[in-house]
Amino acid sequence: MSLKLAIDRAISGIALLALSPVLVVTAAAIKFDSAGPVFFRQERVGLHGQTFRIHKFRTMRNEKPKVNVSASGDPRVTRVGKILRKTKLDELPQLIDVVKGDMAIVGPRPEVPEYVAVWPDELRDEILSVRPGITDPASIKYRNEADELAQADDAEKYYVEVLIPKKTALYAEYVRNQSLLGDFKLIFQTLATVIRD
Repeated sequence: MSLKLAIDRAISGIALLALSPVLVVTAAAIKFDSAGPVFFRQERVGLHGQTFRIHKFRTMRNEKPKVNVSASGDPRVTRVGKILRKTKLDELPQLIDVVKGDMAIVGPRPEVPEYVAVWPDELRDEILSVRPGITDPASIKYRNEADELAQADDAEKYYVEVLIPKKTALYAEYVRNQSLLGDFKLIFQTLATVIRD
């Protein structure tokens, strides 16, 4: 087990215990607000191209999405879901995926297979050489991605043709320059961004 994985698992386990009251209240709010499961589970691509099912709090009505991107104003998003997305609380269950070893706290965001398939060929293996993370430089830079998608005529086309090339470049840059100190800086930057927004 790598030092990073050991640290990530320890921090995530402690965080899950410390945040358990928040997780319970959030789960109850989701169940009270709309019918369906508490968690949203979806296949994502992880380390070395292995797939896993990510944990997120459900923010949409329990229906099969037509596309895998969601812009601001998406009518499928529930009342509680809007709050969870704004505060990023919907991402907290991914701490479970870190404890399981499927994810890291910091690393390139995990994508669905169909979007990984359109990543630049020269970057795909490099990005997938590390565990995907809850946060990374692209998550911070494109924290208001849903607002940007809302301005596009075709949100999915814009995501594939404009955002994916920009985000994969940031993913690859992170992989090339990653360090434990850099990861801790990104964690604090992420927390600061969430609090500020």
